[in-house]
Amino acid sequence: MRLLALVPGGISDQLLLFPTLDDLKANYPDAEIDVIVEPRAKGAYRVSGSVDEVLPFDYKDRNGLADFGNLLGIIRDREYDAAIALERRWSVGLLLWMSGIPIRVGYENNQGKWFFTNTVPLKTEQYAAYMYHDLLTGLGMNTPCPELAIRVPKSALDWAEGEQARLGIPESGYIMIDGGSNHLDQSQDIDKVYPAHKWQKVIEDIHQKQPDLTLVMLHGSEDTELVAALTQVCPNLQMTSPPDSGKLAAMIAGANLLLCTDSASMHLAVAVGTYTIALFGPTEADKLLPPSERYIGIQSPTRWIADIQPDDVLKQVWRG
Repeated sequence: MRLLALVPGGISDQLLLFPTLDDLKANYPDAEIDVIVEPRAKGAYRVSGSVDEVLPFDYKDRNGLADFGNLLGIIRDREYDAAIALERRWSVGLLLWMSGIPIRVGYENNQGKWFFTNTVPLKTEQYAAYMYHDLLTGLGMNTPCPELAIRVPKSALDWAEGEQARLGIPESGYIMIDGGSNHLDQSQDIDKVYPAHKWQKVIEDIHQKQPDLTLVMLHGSEDTELVAALTQVCPNLQMTSPPDSGKLAAMIAGANLLLCTDSASMHLAVAVGTYTIALFGPTEADKLLPPSERYIGIQSPTRWIADIQPDDVLKQVWRG
């Protein structure tokens, strides 16, 4: 049996689909499961234990007939038995219909829903992983949604161990911080960046109360400005730059706590069970974090993340 999932979006969207893919694998252990994802999200599958092949396709690009023709040829050659589609544009429904896949599952509000053999209600008010998992009812599966889980390669765990030694992390452990600076978010007016001066207040309070606890900030290619601002005012702040999702997950798994905004790091923390406090602006915590006391979402009262006060963050840090 060959199964296909069409999954637009970034790494976070892929991670939220992992419980659905894992449930498919559990029910069809001999099946081959492939996914079609945007090139920027392909790295998420370094930590998937259920996917056989990742096929890149830029859903948001101005794809011409030749692009869709090439993708259609790839899908036809693989002779899939069933497909699920998270993408809700009519063109994706048409693509699957033209592919000849016998069972095609999508949401009822899909613009091309008539191209699907089975449709399911889109329940956007729930945790996104549950919303994705609902697609499996279109395949006749009514199992509960598994917890988000990942498979961290041993090489990634070894890398994290070496990185922790490089940072001189003591037995008391460390707190990881993902500051949330992202050029893509800013260019699309998506507010996921918590200001440096407010991070500074949080960092200084933690360091004052727990001086033996190391604070480690993620330093990616898109947050140079935020990192530079914080290193000037927080000289004890350590930096780490995991080169892929597996190594990032391993570093998060070793942390006592992750402080972050709505990000891929947040979903990786959920997957490895690290206690998490996440800051939310326009996106909704209840839809992006599972119901659990281990994962705390702080929602901005104004939907602007900068309006979250450091004291509100620190109340959650010290609450237990």
